[in-house]
Amino acid sequence: MLSDVTLFIGVDPSGGRKPFTYAALDQNGKLVAINGGELDDVLAFISGRPGAILAVNAAPRPNKGLVRQEDIRQSLPPLQISGRSLDMRLCEHQLRQHGINVSMTPARKELCSNWVQAGFDFYRCIEALGFLAFPASNGSHQWIETHPHACFCVLLGQNPLPRSTLEGRLQRQLALYEQGLHINDPMDFYEEITRYKLLRGALPLEQVYSSEELDAIAAAYVAFTVGRHPERTIRFGDADEGQITLPVTELKAKY
Repeated sequence: MLSDVTLFIGVDPSGGRKPFTYAALDQNGKLVAINGGELDDVLAFISGRPGAILAVNAAPRPNKGLVRQEDIRQSLPPLQISGRSLDMRLCEHQLRQHGINVSMTPARKELCSNWVQAGFDFYRCIEALGFLAFPASNGSHQWIETHPHACFCVLLGQNPLPRSTLEGRLQRQLALYEQGLHINDPMDFYEEITRYKLLRGALPLEQVYSSEELDAIAAAYVAFTVGRHPERTIRFGDADEGQITLPVTELKAKY
């Protein structure tokens, strides 16, 4: 446990109207901040914190071609990727082996989607603020990479429902709530539904976080677990290319 860390922040650079969404948990797992905005808004929130672990739902850099190297490729089981090459990072290949369909990070920056490139820029900014890659023995400000879909897979023990649906959002929120986080109880959504409200379409949607907010909270939970119980986490991939951290000690054979 890192005793000098008081805040656990998750950042999701998923693009859209608000390119970045962030969430922060305190030492007790209470949600103390959740918001979205531009890069500068996130950096303003992060700057000046006395001690923090930051988990990012994005790769820090393009892949380095490890999966294509003959010695590494021979040690990996083949993936069933119709019409696609092995232009991905080692950590992404390893998670796909378990049926966790994470996005692939190309070797060339210009081939990466805009939100992935925004993630590259974000890492450069936080390192300029003094954040070090975890684990850093003398760093009160550290960053890790995680992946929201993979987090929900391991927390649920299966692939989650589509994140764009209400039931998918409720499922994800319940998975996080069941970890002991002090966030909105998703079951309150159902308690507030009445016949009158349902007929008029006046659902209590304010009880349910958006899919981007849930992804940011999931990242914050990974940061929280790394800071409080690092022995309950697992990392995949190569340190130089990028490692994805998840809040479990082992994966199922298939999800």
